[in-house]
Amino acid sequence: MSVVQEIPSATFVMSTRVPLPVVATPSEGALSTWARHSVIQCGRLLRVWSRDTMTTVQTLLYPAFTLLMFRIVLGDSITSATGMPSVYGTVPMITLVAAMAGAIVSALGFKVEKAAGLLGRFQTMPIHRAAGLTGRLLAEAVRVLVTTLFVIVVGVAIGFRFWNGFWASLAMIAMPVLFGAGFAVLVTALATISEGVMLINILGTVNTLLMFFNSGFVPVFAYPRWLQATVENQPMSTAIDAMRGLAWDGPVAAPLLKTLGWVVGAVVLFAYPAVRGYRRAAESS
Repeated sequence: MSVVQEIPSATFVMSTRVPLPVVATPSEGALSTWARHSVIQCGRLLRVWSRDTMTTVQTLLYPAFTLLMFRIVLGDSITSATGMPSVYGTVPMITLVAAMAGAIVSALGFKVEKAAGLLGRFQTMPIHRAAGLTGRLLAEAVRVLVTTLFVIVVGVAIGFRFWNGFWASLAMIAMPVLFGAGFAVLVTALATISEGVMLINILGTVNTLLMFFNSGFVPVFAYPRWLQATVENQPMSTAIDAMRGLAWDGPVAAPLLKTLGWVVGAVVLFAYPAVRGYRRAAESS
């Protein structure tokens, strides 16, 4: 008799169970999803880089030692020959060189992830399709910012100072990040269509030429007359001139506009090949 009486009670409990609320989630292609997934991918890459000794050396120690080498070997000679403190050319130059070198290391990491099939696994997951590329570019921007701040700290130890106020100093620090973003788009596009060794050879040659033929190494008037126009208007020189003007003295508006032109041009020319190549690499890995 007691068993028969317990059945309706159990049935009543089952029939009054409250359904769980349905939580609306953004679609995979929503802008909020893109932003959130890009930040996650950025964090993933930053953690990977922070755990790699060679990346740390490339990001911090190599630029710092290069700056000190220029100061010890050439600093006083350049200052005496040109009448301009060499540190206001070498500090901006080293931040830009570090931005370009780091972009190459990042591109090689992209090739490793493709070979390991990691990009393909991301492609099969509910992740925004553009988040992998934008997260990589965002991580590049953070890396360049950290490198720039570290180089400036070393530069302050050897005489570098900010003379034009807070906003000019902030703009000077942002210049390598802007420059590095444009260069990273170019490198990413090349990484999707070339092999790792070829990529290093091509970009290594370009970096070397830009490093030794710019207005940060020596002023433009120290170069042969037939080369001065090329040196003055190449992207590193325009960025260095703008950074020198923001931190110390010299023109700002003209070199800044030229730098923006170089960056916008690189993004316009290489953004679509980078996006298409990244997607093709993810689908084929």
